[in-house]
Amino acid sequence: MAGPGVPGAPTARWKRHIVRQLRLRDRTQKALFLELVPAYNHLLEKAELLDTFSKKLQPEPNSVTPTTHQGPWEESGLDSDQVPSLATLRVKWQEEEEGLRLVCGEMAYQVVEKSVALGALESELQELQSRLAALEVRVARLREARAQQAQQVEERRAQNAVQLEAYEALRAHVGLREAALRRLQEEARDLLERLVQRKAGAAAERNLRNERRERAKQARVSQELKKAAKRTVSISEGPDTLGDGMRERTETLALAPEPEPLENEACEKWKRPFRSASATSLTLSHCVDVVKGLLDFKKRRGHSIGGAPEQRYQIIPVCVATRLPTQAQDVLDAHLSEVNAVRFGPNSSLLATGGADRLIHLWNVVGSRLEVNQTLEGAGGSITSVDFDPSVRNFAPVAWDCAPSDLHTGQGYQVLAATYNQAAQLWKVGEAQSKETLSGHKDKVTAAKFKLTRHQAVTGSRDRTVKEWDLGRAYCSRTINVLSYCNDVVCGDHIIISGHNDQKIRFWDSRGPHCTQVIPVQGRVTSLSLSHDQLHLLSCSRDNTLKVIDLRVSNIRQVFRADGFKCGSDWTKAVFSPDRSYALAGSCDGALYIWDVDTGKLESRLQGPHCTAVNAVAWCYSGSHVVSVDQGRKVVLWH
Repeated sequence: MAGPGVPGAPTARWKRHIVRQLRLRDRTQKALFLELVPAYNHLLEKAELLDTFSKKLQPEPNSVTPTTHQGPWEESGLDSDQVPSLATLRVKWQEEEEGLRLVCGEMAYQVVEKSVALGALESELQELQSRLAALEVRVARLREARAQQAQQVEERRAQNAVQLEAYEALRAHVGLREAALRRLQEEARDLLERLVQRKAGAAAERNLRNERRERAKQARVSQELKKAAKRTVSISEGPDTLGDGMRERTETLALAPEPEPLENEACEKWKRPFRSASATSLTLSHCVDVVKGLLDFKKRRGHSIGGAPEQRYQIIPVCVATRLPTQAQDVLDAHLSEVNAVRFGPNSSLLATGGADRLIHLWNVVGSRLEVNQTLEGAGGSITSVDFDPSVRNFAPVAWDCAPSDLHTGQGYQVLAATYNQAAQLWKVGEAQSKETLSGHKDKVTAAKFKLTRHQAVTGSRDRTVKEWDLGRAYCSRTINVLSYCNDVVCGDHIIISGHNDQKIRFWDSRGPHCTQVIPVQGRVTSLSLSHDQLHLLSCSRDNTLKVIDLRVSNIRQVFRADGFKCGSDWTKAVFSPDRSYALAGSCDGALYIWDVDTGKLESRLQGPHCTAVNAVAWCYSGSHVVSVDQGRKVVLWH
């Protein structure tokens, strides 16, 4: 019976099931006994009939007479012919009874066998019925699930239709916005060109006016000097000779920059009685010196309105317009194994390369050749990154106490390198052994860069950390924990940018503890390059693309691809040109690819002496040379 909490529908269901089972059993059993029951009934009828005959044939006890008083041929109420017939009937009846008993036994045995078979069939039927019920329940559930899935499909189709309409609307809106943006960019470009032209014209006009004014001033001064030299001077002796001479010198110095009142003042001087010839000659010679100084100042100053005084410091080469390399000028087997890193010094004539042989070679770029400068030893593992101290590059001009030859050879520079021995090491150019070792990472150090502030550096490692270092005290001032391997880092004024194995570029504020921004890219990031104006970032990734990120809007501006370009390793380096006009990277087929940053087009493909994958490239700050290194120990100078 069903419990009180069970509804009536399940109770009626199992009752109907029991009734169906009973009816089914009745039908099956009836079918089995349809032939057996009539035969059994017929047999019972025959048995009853024979029983009746047997009772009739048995003599009653009172009617029996002794056979001794009667002769064999006397009449006894029965004919002589009837006696053998009754015996015969009895024998037949006994035979039939035995036969019927045998038949009944056989039929009873068959009934037992049929009952056993019926039981087996009933158990099999019950099993099949239980399976059928389970299948019916499963079918019902599947139908319900199918109905739900069909409903969800309809809902998704409706949502997709709505989203498709919204996408088409957004696409049309984006198309209009892009068209408007292109128009605005063209207008801005036209306005900028007009503004530059107007400024150039105004500057030219102003320079021309200044030049004319200077020439007129020089002509007036020269004319006054000629007049003064032609006049006769009377000299009288007196105690005030030296004082008058000094006053005249002072007055001459004061009057030299102003030519208009010079004539009147000069006339008064010449009318004044001079007491000493030496004073007169001193005044005239000083006037000549003042004019020469004015002319020399004009020569130093030039005719530009933006001219600056002559610097007393060594000026670092600055790239005005980058020249694209066209051919390989020098090829060297620089290291004993593959070369992983290359970097130009601040003066563009010093070059550093680092390789898996644990050595850093310094080279001088002399004309179209590379000459060995020095070898830095003491690295504990393979070199993965090299960098020069940016203090010269970013704080120029500085007061140099060294000779120009020292600037060419790089004496006084510092070199920072990342190594595979879980540390970064610092060298001073001119000293062969390492100056400091920055240890603290727990895995390979993949990048090491100087910060723009003095005596500070940043390292990135495969132990999922980025560390800031105080080089003055050689200790770690900050550790940044990241969720992925760090493959490269670059530093701005107050920002650290790291590229990672999880296809993300992360931005860290040097003055704050947290990540300020994350920009996802397709593919593992292998290198980062920051433009000199710190407005654009170039990334290279394993999806065989280079991406330019505009840091002002934190958005990918350009994506560079080319047929045949493939990133050869997880440490392949790509760089900007010094003026940010081009992007340069090496491919696994040994070719160099150069893209125009503004147009996004492939400008050049240089196939040279590289026979293996190019690991790193460098572009000097003057824009005249490019150096590439590969996995086959080669260093190639391009011009």
